[in-house]
Amino acid sequence: MAAKHKQGFWEKTASIILRNRILILILIAAFTVFLGMQWKNMRFSNTQANLLPDDHPVNLEYRDFLDQFGEEGNAIVFAIHDSTLFTPTNINRWNKFSKQLAAFPEVDFVLSLDNLQELKKDNVNQKFILEPLISSEIKTKKEIDSIKNHLFKDLPFYDNLLFNKETGTVRTIANMDGDIINTSVRKDFILEDLNHLIDNFEAETGLDVRVSGMPYIRTMNSQNIIDEIGKFILAALGVTSLIFFFFFRSFRATLISMCVVIIGVMWAFGILGLLQYEITVLTALIPPLIIVIGIPNCIFLINKYQQEVKKHGNQALSLQRVISKIGNATLMTNMTTASGFATFIITDSKLLKEFGIVASINIIGIFILSLLIIPIIYSFLSLPKTRHLKHLNKRWIDAFVNKMEHIVRHRRIAVYIVSLILLITSIIGIYQIEISGSPIEDMPKNAQFFKDIRFFEKEFDGIMPIEIVVDTKKPKGVLKPANLKRLDQLSEVVTDIPELSKPISVVNLVKYSKQAFYNGIPKYYQLPTAQENNFIMKVAQNSDGNGNLLKNFVDSTGQTARITTFMKDVKTDRMEQIEERLNENINKIFPPDRYNVYMTGSALLFLKGTKYLVKNLILSLAFAIFLIALFMAYLFRSFRMIIISLIPNLLPLVITAGIMGFVGVPIKPSTILVFSIAFGISVDDTIHFLAKYRQELIANKWQIKKSVYASLRETGVSMFYTSIVLFFGFSVFIISNFGGTVALGALVSATLMFAMLANLILLPSLLLSLERNIASKKILKKPQIDILPQGEDEVGEN
Repeated sequence: MAAKHKQGFWEKTASIILRNRILILILIAAFTVFLGMQWKNMRFSNTQANLLPDDHPVNLEYRDFLDQFGEEGNAIVFAIHDSTLFTPTNINRWNKFSKQLAAFPEVDFVLSLDNLQELKKDNVNQKFILEPLISSEIKTKKEIDSIKNHLFKDLPFYDNLLFNKETGTVRTIANMDGDIINTSVRKDFILEDLNHLIDNFEAETGLDVRVSGMPYIRTMNSQNIIDEIGKFILAALGVTSLIFFFFFRSFRATLISMCVVIIGVMWAFGILGLLQYEITVLTALIPPLIIVIGIPNCIFLINKYQQEVKKHGNQALSLQRVISKIGNATLMTNMTTASGFATFIITDSKLLKEFGIVASINIIGIFILSLLIIPIIYSFLSLPKTRHLKHLNKRWIDAFVNKMEHIVRHRRIAVYIVSLILLITSIIGIYQIEISGSPIEDMPKNAQFFKDIRFFEKEFDGIMPIEIVVDTKKPKGVLKPANLKRLDQLSEVVTDIPELSKPISVVNLVKYSKQAFYNGIPKYYQLPTAQENNFIMKVAQNSDGNGNLLKNFVDSTGQTARITTFMKDVKTDRMEQIEERLNENINKIFPPDRYNVYMTGSALLFLKGTKYLVKNLILSLAFAIFLIALFMAYLFRSFRMIIISLIPNLLPLVITAGIMGFVGVPIKPSTILVFSIAFGISVDDTIHFLAKYRQELIANKWQIKKSVYASLRETGVSMFYTSIVLFFGFSVFIISNFGGTVALGALVSATLMFAMLANLILLPSLLLSLERNIASKKILKKPQIDILPQGEDEVGEN
């Protein structure tokens, strides 16, 4: 009864589709126009990817920091490492460049040689004053040498902030307005105004300006993502259409398939706009993914249509059977693929959740488009010609399938031995996998902004901010000598860690105040004694603008201080060692019962987010396996069959993980996606094979061997076709400039190829060796579902 019910449903569906062709096409066109109108709501992400849930303690601490001190990553830094800078013409042009920067409304303030203020003591009025280092245009080389000598020798406060005295590198720091740092205004300013300003400076002077800082890096990286969307879509269309044409040798079939997937891409962008999700490095992958996943649907449907035409030449009957016999098959396979993506919805990461929602919706969408458009379009066209059906008899594909059958017949023991060896070897490789918490690892290595990151790491010890927040729990407690001493002790710990830059805090300002108190003598750049502190603080309180000097280092109550340092790009295990070392010293220097101290910053946020995602990976993959097991239970009502079906799909995942360990591909946000995606797609072949196998069992009166070999011959071609399309389709991501996207494409492609071989060799081998009880009439006399791989006929029609 179940089979008849489902057969009636799909036959009725076919009838509805073919009787309402014009109406359905109008509805598809109308819905496509509606989604096209949503494109205006699409927007690219202007914020840094936050991989942690909003209520995570690390996120809460980060938001507390932002509330107290404002945006931490709002500085753009410019540097020149060239001795010819120190000529009157070039140094004046560099100072002009700083003035031009400061004139932009998007820039809050600029710190540079041009406006560098030297702290001095006014002995007459007993207060500190700020005097400019450069008060007029420089005219001689002698003036430059004097300024350079004074800057490098007498002003340690600015060392490693505005210059590197060992290499002679000079930099300018521009702090952007915090209100626009996470908006499109920042992007427009950097891409249009700022880059134009830099190009003009370089053209006039011949000097190479190095540019970095989180706003600049995020903007240039986002622009690379935008540029790659079009490249991926064109590459995916090109590769899949070429493969499709190679298999079918029909321009008409290729154009119809391209029409289907192009509409699918339009829907994908429309759904992003409709849901008002930002386009991130993950959601940018969805349009090309829809092309790659949609083409196998077209292969199944068009191949079935051509088989039916070749058999009896009746177009109406052929189209009816395409829908009634392939509809359920493609629905179930698309459901399993969508399940692989949908597992990301259960994570607490907004980034992954949005990716999972949009991807799974669009996979079901491309299924609906395929099922409706292909039969309807073919109903208006003439029957395929004989030359279009020749691909159904390709000898080389038969030879490939025969080779697979030979291995299953005569080499099953070897198959198990090889599988076991691969399993053990892969497990060894898995133990070598590292986790990467680097926010810049996936960035394009050949891009100039990435080379500039490495430059600043070398010259100024990094650009990724780490903040240490010290709450003294007492108003104005920061400036007490005992607390200043503790802050200085922690700063020394930071200085001793080679991967961290020289820290900046209120301690530096207090030391500079003492130096100024003693008429600028460099040896007095140190914390004052308790007695000196009283005199210096009295002078500081009389000084104009004292509050402005402190506001960057201490909160408005004087209770909480920040220590800012910058980290180089280091491996995750080293990052964790640094964090552990800092926490140990924090607990020693600042007793937890008297102080509240925590670390934050975008670099630390990304590390914690990556580790959080790894935990979610296990959860989402387990959920994907559970969902697929439910599908199998529904199809076959046999626990043993569930186990047999999962083994050929889990082994490729283990092999891929092992390869990652051996070749040094770390677990990171981009490669985390590989396993759930590949598992959801690869299980499609298993469903097709086992459904055909059950059908053959019924026809062959429960003869296992005969049924397995017949199923292998019938489904081998469809597995080969779709796997090749998916392999080369995902391979287009290898052309990406982003390391993570390259790894994603290569790993998913490799996993799907392993899965094809596992389903063609290991799955039938397991059925022959293990599957005995399943071949009982009691279990199989009432099939639960009618799935026919690649449109194969029902047994009664053979």
